[in-house]
Amino acid sequence: MKDKRTAIVTGASRGIGAAIATRLAADGFSVIINHSASADDAEALVVAIQAAGGRAYAVRADITSADDTRMLFEKAEAMFGGVDVLVNNAGILRANPISEVFNEDFHYQVSVNLNGAFYCMREGARRICDGGRIISLSTALIGLDLPARGVYVATKSAVESLTRVLAKELGPRGITVNAVAPGPIGTQRFCDKWPAETIKHIVEGIPMGRLGEPQDVASVVSFLTGSDGGWVNGQVIKCNGGSN
Repeated sequence: MKDKRTAIVTGASRGIGAAIATRLAADGFSVIINHSASADDAEALVVAIQAAGGRAYAVRADITSADDTRMLFEKAEAMFGGVDVLVNNAGILRANPISEVFNEDFHYQVSVNLNGAFYCMREGARRICDGGRIISLSTALIGLDLPARGVYVATKSAVESLTRVLAKELGPRGITVNAVAPGPIGTQRFCDKWPAETIKHIVEGIPMGRLGEPQDVASVVSFLTGSDGGWVNGQVIKCNGGSN
């Protein structure tokens, strides 16, 4: 019999995913830290979580593969007796005007952001324990119609649609399905990508006067996975400091 809830977090080796995995471990979950290539980062996170008294295990799996996704859930079940929470965090953004998007970049974003989320949601719908949670990461960019973000926003819009449909399909089993849409988050990758002047301009457009932190997103996920979030279903929660 299970004595602890289990969560899978995809793309969890760093950034927002690592913050979510760390928070859920602190909340009492046994956490599967999924990664596709960042083994060193994933193992370092496992060590950190275990040092804090939590339970975590790193699993390499390519979520763009249906077979790998199934294996990810099978490993979680074998280790911890079942899966209670899925957090679809893995995602990729390649910014280009639509006229300049290479076929490879288009297919890669669709493969990770949409296909990967779908494979995980489908497997979760089949295997997550009754009363569980499915949470997908979307983006607060939806509705802003910013240049060079077309493909990314299209994939995340599709994830939101899947979220709303799946919430109705799994509701009778007590499983909630929601999405969290972050605004600008000051991850290492974000800060390395944009020059200081661009970041300053972004911050000026945020009423709270700062970039979000990965922990801000993790806190919303924590709420949705806990008992206080049990009546929230089929929703997209923006975590953006009021920036749009």
